[in-house]
Amino acid sequence: MNEFVLEQQNKAATVAQQPQEMIRRLVWKICVATLILMAIGSATRVMNAGLACPDWPLCYGELVPAKQMNFQVFLEWFHRLDAALIGFSAIALCGLSWWHRLSLPKWLPWASTFALFLIVFQGILGGLTVTQLLRFDIVTAHLGTALLFFTTLLIIGTSLTPYQGTGTVGKLPWVGLIAAIFVYLQSLLGALVGSRWALHQCLAGEQLCDVMYSHIFGLVPPTIATLAVVLISWRTPALHPALRKLANLAGGLLILQLLLGVATFRLHLQVEPLTVSHQAIGATLLGTLVVFTVLSLRDGVLPKSQIQ
Repeated sequence: MNEFVLEQQNKAATVAQQPQEMIRRLVWKICVATLILMAIGSATRVMNAGLACPDWPLCYGELVPAKQMNFQVFLEWFHRLDAALIGFSAIALCGLSWWHRLSLPKWLPWASTFALFLIVFQGILGGLTVTQLLRFDIVTAHLGTALLFFTTLLIIGTSLTPYQGTGTVGKLPWVGLIAAIFVYLQSLLGALVGSRWALHQCLAGEQLCDVMYSHIFGLVPPTIATLAVVLISWRTPALHPALRKLANLAGGLLILQLLLGVATFRLHLQVEPLTVSHQAIGATLLGTLVVFTVLSLRDGVLPKSQIQ
């Protein structure tokens, strides 16, 4: 009799976990698509393809502008296509979260609704970048919203991922949070430099040098904070292996990002793949710190009864 009851309980638990597992996989897929979208958006900017499609949301009045298609038009068109797919996926995520809300964490439907709001707002900004002829403040807000949407998805996905902490993180959650905030702000400064072409103008005519130097000197706080995450993780005994790997990954991405930043500056942004990689690695570093922070927060609230 007891075995029958346990079997029924296990089946019920499995059924209850199915929607959560489905949503978790969907979230991680949207995360990957969003990272690709930001990389394509960066390529669109550095290749001067932001206005390759002069209208919005269509391109030359068509879903697929076959007659006008060239590399620049393809970049802008594919950027919009990826954004549309992410938008539909966000709608599906929100709908599934509310449909299965009784078997999901209470915060999940609201978090997915917030993510949907961000992607809708992102779409509006995307349209304004075209209709307002790449106005720098709109372009900067466009990337800032994309990064915020990306981090929201990462928080949702990481929170739904099975994790058994060790309860040894100490102050690492707050160090990770500070590092993530600094990296996000530095990414916004980078977007401002790119949208105003501040490096080119400073080197050519000593204009907007203050914008360029704000990004250069702005790398100090996120660098120190990220290195603090790495060093404290190394010195923390019995730290969960996942957190240690994430800290090491953040350190490696930081070094790579600094090297790419120096290279793009020395080459005056003339090598487009370097510039695109610089933004993509920056977004990946931000994502790594966000995942580290969420996992370490979950580790920090571990009940004492579960700490060995």
